[in-house]
Amino acid sequence: MKLPNIKILDESNKILRQVSKEVTFPLDEETKQLIMDSLLYLEMSQIDEYIEKYNLRAGMGLSFVQIGILKRIFVISEELEKGKFKRYILINPKIISKSEELIYVGEGEGCLSVNRPVEGIVPRHARITVEAYDINGNKFTIRVREDIAVAFQHEMDHLNGILFVDRIDKKNPYKNAQLMREI
Repeated sequence: MKLPNIKILDESNKILRQVSKEVTFPLDEETKQLIMDSLLYLEMSQIDEYIEKYNLRAGMGLSFVQIGILKRIFVISEELEKGKFKRYILINPKIISKSEELIYVGEGEGCLSVNRPVEGIVPRHARITVEAYDINGNKFTIRVREDIAVAFQHEMDHLNGILFVDRIDKKNPYKNAQLMREI
């Protein structure tokens, strides 16, 4: 397989701090192709053979702003078992409900735009319900939990110009960890 030509912006790029714009339908073919290329890139980044061949960092989510396009689109590809992926495409997503329970990723969140180790925890809702549109402009609602809920919130932050490092308390990186559940 050939790696799609996806160039991910580094956190130093000011575009990542901008709020992405709502998308109108129908999508043009170029945008649809970019969605598919982004999913393939993520999947290849989770397969050892391609990680080595193309010197990739593993990632499961990507927002369009990370490739320099200020559109409210993100994709996630979750590896269910070796080589089998579940794809999520969310366009113009909005959180319509969230759990009170907060969780955090024990080993810390990562980001394809943040190329450095980061200490600390990011409080996230354990369960969220999101309303969004698919690639054909059909509205849908999805309820996600645990690691996928974290990934959705992480990518939605990108659409609002927020990086996960912004959510870590600078003075106390593990602040309130005892009030949250580690996943």
